[in-house]
Amino acid sequence: MPRKPRFNLIGVPQHVIQRGNNREPCFFAESDYYRYLDDLKTAANKFDCRVHAYVLMTNHVHMLITPMAEHAVSEMMQSLGRRYVRYINKEYNRTGTLWEGRFKSSLVDSERYLLTCMQYIEMNPVRANMVEHPAEYLWSSYQCNAQGSKSELLEAHPVYVALGDSMDIRNRAYRELLSQQLGMDEINDIREALNHELVLGRSYFKEKIEQITRRQTQMGQSGRPRVEEEQALYGAGYLVY
Repeated sequence: MPRKPRFNLIGVPQHVIQRGNNREPCFFAESDYYRYLDDLKTAANKFDCRVHAYVLMTNHVHMLITPMAEHAVSEMMQSLGRRYVRYINKEYNRTGTLWEGRFKSSLVDSERYLLTCMQYIEMNPVRANMVEHPAEYLWSSYQCNAQGSKSELLEAHPVYVALGDSMDIRNRAYRELLSQQLGMDEINDIREALNHELVLGRSYFKEKIEQITRRQTQMGQSGRPRVEEEQALYGAGYLVY
């Protein structure tokens, strides 16, 4: 059965997940997390990807990435996967695969869902009952996006920058956002789009993606987009980073 083609659009954020094989761990020691982040930074720079958020869980990773070149996310993930697997196999005297097949990804409507997706990613350790507050988890972008820690890996998306005129204001606004729990409908929408590698967005955004890619953007039969309602909110620049 042929692989499902990915949505690959320059300037449109992608929510990416990659799981350990058979849901087994892909990080075994603190040094592994540092190595993965270093390899991620190298691969993102090489293939022109902008990383906005991430969380490294014990047996999977989530990232929010904007590609600035064609097929950049796929190339970045392939390079990252190879480098990190070589490191793990050598470090722990093991062989074979580490990842459960290829990564999954969904396009994200940045004007409506970018901050929601960042929240979903950074709150993963809380939902998994690993910590009570995201600041307690070391292996996510929360410390940068909510607390102002410096990072050579992350690059702020314009939607995040629009939260305020200074880093302190943006951090405060973002912390306030994360203090409000995501609803189950939002969580389910994010998971469905990601698991089926579709599009997380408003109907107008999905219609535009369908026009560009000639592909279905949601499960089942698409309903008629509420173009009149949403067009004024979105405008023509939806592919601009």
